Amino acid sequence: MHDYLIYTLIAFLLSALFSIGGTGSGIALIPVLNFFGIEFIIAKATGLFAGASTTITSSVMNIKRKVLDFSFVWPIALMMLIFSPIGAYSSQFINEILIQYLFVLLLIYSATMMIFGKKKSLTKVRGKGVLFAVGAFVGFLAGLLGVGGGNILMPLLILLGYEPKKVAVTVSSVVPFAALSSFFTYASYVKLDWILLFCVMIASIAGGYIGNYLMHFKLDQTKTKKMMGVILYILAFKMLYKLLA
Repeated sequence: MHDYLIYTLIAFLLSALFSIGGTGSGIALIPVLNFFGIEFIIAKATGLFAGASTTITSSVMNIKRKVLDFSFVWPIALMMLIFSPIGAYSSQFINEILIQYLFVLLLIYSATMMIFGKKKSLTKVRGKGVLFAVGAFVGFLAGLLGVGGGNILMPLLILLGYEPKKVAVTVSSVVPFAALSSFFTYASYVKLDWILLFCVMIASIAGGYIGNYLMHFKLDQTKTKKMMGVILYILAFKMLYKLLA
């Protein structure tokens, strides 16, 4: 029971902090749970479930408010919903050490984009084919690594020349459903700790609510993102040290 209290507190704090920065906490929660002795594949499934739990409400609200550009969203959403479960299913056949090294690269990439990334495009790429390709690539990689994919998808679309506000709405609407589809795929072949899932879910929802409140009324989002980036760098190097030890 003592361990579950620790996991609950960790999930709450990470969810609150990352919600202030406008993103999900799963990418940080997964390595932290792993450091505390949770199997990496179980930590991935738990992180997916926590992330989807905290963000699915905003997705539904975006759909109800009709702020989505469906011509832009549907190719990405379709490919992510197809390829996220494929990536999650493929995870059981790929060496876990390799997946953990890829996760380290994801942490470094995400941290770098949070601290140094600029909302400027490198190119002006358009067309449904590009959106299909992006959705398939991000969906498979997100499912394989056990993350929602927002940390990969958002900076990639901005670099390809899409408008940041439009991208943000799209990502917040698509990622939770892709995360859930990946979670149910992991649940089909991984023995999950349902008490852990419940504790993390409740803590993440509570932390997300408080984080969203602070984001709008109290704290500087830019400084918070830099703090999040530092945390992800620390997790990346700690994870790399553990792999190399």
